[in-house]
Amino acid sequence: MRQAAIRSAVAFALVICASGASVRAEDAAEKEIERYRAMISDPMSNPGFLAVDRGEVLWSTKRGANNVSLETCDLGEGPGKLEGAFAHLPRYFKDSDRVMDLEQRLLWCMEKIQNLDTKDVIARRFSGPGKASDMEDLVAFIANKSSGMKIDIPLSHPKEQEMAAVGEAMFYRRGGVNDFSCATCHADEGKRIRLQGLPNLSRPGKQPQETMGGWPTYRVSQGALRTMQHRLWDCFRQQRWPEPKYASDGLTALTVFLQKQAAGGEINVPSIKR
Repeated sequence: MRQAAIRSAVAFALVICASGASVRAEDAAEKEIERYRAMISDPMSNPGFLAVDRGEVLWSTKRGANNVSLETCDLGEGPGKLEGAFAHLPRYFKDSDRVMDLEQRLLWCMEKIQNLDTKDVIARRFSGPGKASDMEDLVAFIANKSSGMKIDIPLSHPKEQEMAAVGEAMFYRRGGVNDFSCATCHADEGKRIRLQGLPNLSRPGKQPQETMGGWPTYRVSQGALRTMQHRLWDCFRQQRWPEPKYASDGLTALTVFLQKQAAGGEINVPSIKR
C-alpha cells in the first residue's frame, strides 16, 4: 500500500511539473508571436496595407450599369465621408430601414448606387489563391480611415437595441454537433486552444476592446487580409455549425453585441494576427 501511494505521489508530481513546463512553453511561444507581430506592424512591413491600397482604387472605380463609383455611398457619416464611419458600425440606416455592418452596407450601395450585380462580389467575398476579394480590400481601406479612433456604435434606435439583444442571445446559444456556442471559448479567463489565448468577450472591457479594435487584420497563417465577417464565419465552421450566410442579419447582430462589449476600444487596423 505504501509503495502504491508513493508511486501515485510521484506520478502526480510529474504531471504537475509537466503541466507547469507546458504553460511556460506556451507563454514563451506567445511572447515570440507578439515579437513577430511587432516586427511587421509598421505600414511598410504589414501586407494588410496592400489591401488598403487596392480598396482605395476600388472605392473610386466606376462600375455597374450606372457606371459610377462608390464615392457617394453613405456609410453613416454622410455621402462619401469615410473618417470615423467604421468606428460607428454596425448602425441603423433610415434609407434601408435596417441595421447594417460595413459589408452589408457596401453591398447595398453597389446595388442601389452602381446598379452592380453583386453575385460575383459575394462569390469572391473571401480571398484565396488566385482569387482576390473586393470586399476585403474595401473594408481594409474604409476601416483604416478610423484608425486611432474609439469604437462607439449607436444604440439609441430600437432596431439597434434589438440587434444587440439578438447578438447577445446568439453569443450564448449552444448548437451544432459539438453543442458549442461562442461563449464556450470566449466567456472564461485564461482559455487556450493549442498556443492561442482566447479573449473573454462576455464582459465589456480590455479584452473585447483589443480584439474588436484589431479587425480587419492580416492573417499570417492564411496569407490574406480577413474581415470580421470571415472571422465569424470561420468560428461557426470550427464549431461545426451550419455555414452562416454572408452579410446576414444574424452575423450583423453578433457584431453589434461584440462592438457593444468593445465600446471605447481604440481601432488599429489593419492589424497582424497569426
